[in-house]
Amino acid sequence: MGIGLVDPILPKISAALDATPSETMLLFTSYLFVTGIAMFFTSWVSGRIGVKWTLIAGLTLIVVFAGLAGLAGSVDAIIGFRAGWGLGNALFLSTALAAIVGAASGGSRQAIVLYEAALGIGMAIGPLVGGALGEISWRGPFFGTAILMAIALVAILVLLRFPKQSAAERAAARAAAPSVTASFRALRHPALLALSLVAVCYNFGFFTLLAYSPYPVEAAAQAAGMEFGAHELGLVFFGWGLALALTSVVVAPVLTRRLGLRPVLFATLALFAVCLGLLGVFVASLPALVSLVIVSGLLLGVMNTALTEAVMEATDLPRSVASSTYSGVRFIGGAIAPAIAGPVAAALGVPVPYWMGAAAVVVAILVLALMGKHLAHIGAERGANEPQPELAEAQAIGAGDAS
Repeated sequence: MGIGLVDPILPKISAALDATPSETMLLFTSYLFVTGIAMFFTSWVSGRIGVKWTLIAGLTLIVVFAGLAGLAGSVDAIIGFRAGWGLGNALFLSTALAAIVGAASGGSRQAIVLYEAALGIGMAIGPLVGGALGEISWRGPFFGTAILMAIALVAILVLLRFPKQSAAERAAARAAAPSVTASFRALRHPALLALSLVAVCYNFGFFTLLAYSPYPVEAAAQAAGMEFGAHELGLVFFGWGLALALTSVVVAPVLTRRLGLRPVLFATLALFAVCLGLLGVFVASLPALVSLVIVSGLLLGVMNTALTEAVMEATDLPRSVASSTYSGVRFIGGAIAPAIAGPVAAALGVPVPYWMGAAAVVVAILVLALMGKHLAHIGAERGANEPQPELAEAQAIGAGDAS
């Protein structure tokens, strides 16, 4: 829920702190950039201090920095606090599913279903709660996030238990943990590099939509003589999040199983590029903007799951390393879009950021096509006797979808 709480209040922060849209969109940039960089190191950190303490460290950072953001008196201060929030986000997201599966008594498959369902519900409800709190004050969603994460922190401290390990077992686990540079060295693998480039371009489009859209939607509503505040924006992004959650958990696995990974990737990227292009064309129409934002959620849910599954199948690297590398690169790609969208809109016009996002997604399609020889093996059926790496794949999907 904490991820989506802030989106509906971006215009309200601009008004309250006399900040430009370009400045307030940097709340996404600082958060995503630090999250992305930290993702390269989280598997190493959890290997050294353990899953539980990694979760505790992540949640503590989120509580502290979300609370400080709520107390901030300037947009620059919030941008800085969001960076600390991003570090906590990386530590928590990278280990949450491993903790759930490790603590579950009903088997990993049931735990994974519960995790994905909870993630989807949180993604959808977050903007709704953020809009409601934002109607009271722009500070409300920050304090709301701090309270939510404090509840999660207490729950982990009180309820989360793992089997005790001997000193020898702990030493063996630390010795088997990935090295601090493993995620960077993983980019030497052509298939992972190709999919990482696709992820950078795709997430440029993704976060153009997510971070920039509140401003055109609000402007279109004002032009139509409608009152469109944080609550109404929260409803729009609730629809977006609900669509994303449904397709990522329910629709994407069916499509990739029946059609194959690469066709689903090509088709979804093409449709998303069209969606972004249409957002630019109909940027002055409130009904069109709202409809296209929600429809894009359907596409993004499929894309997130399919792209992550492709990453997991593309290499023989340890799955935790592949996941950390991919997640780090895609978050950094997402961080670039909000930093560019605001200045571009001010200089060239309101539709242009959407068209740039569409162009970036087209580049992702070209990369996927041109580097196809390195990806020909993805989506091939596993042998009947080959184990299904449910935990590792779902970990990666969780880390990827949380953007």
